[in-house]
Amino acid sequence: MIPFLSILSPIVGKILDKIPDAGARDKARMEFELQIAQQETKLIELLQVSDNKQADVNIEEAKSANLFVSGWRPFCGWACGISLAWQYIVAPVITYVLTVSGHPVTLPVFDFSTMSTILMGMLGLGSLRTYEKYQDVQHKH
Repeated sequence: MIPFLSILSPIVGKILDKIPDAGARDKARMEFELQIAQQETKLIELLQVSDNKQADVNIEEAKSANLFVSGWRPFCGWACGISLAWQYIVAPVITYVLTVSGHPVTLPVFDFSTMSTILMGMLGLGSLRTYEKYQDVQHKH
């Protein structure tokens, strides 16, 4: 049930309980539940249409030969990948090597939590890249 309607439902239920005629009360309750179900169905359909339109936009962006249009996803991926490599591989190795060689250094450390959120979103939600590979899009650029 939609969160707003789940809050509203007990209130409407109490109002419906005030109807003295049991048959009319049951009929009103069924009509209310039917209206709720119809509104939920309508909302789901609208959300599905919105998701489909966004998927169409994503596919068109991926088809573009213009690097500014189609290159933003790979750029974000490379930026996140480089940041991940710096944070967990390059910086620790450089720090270790310089410390062992007698030149201790403190490299800047940045908050990776924001970048990791973007990276995990791209890795976990990036099914479009799989679709692109399946469609052999990478050879069409």
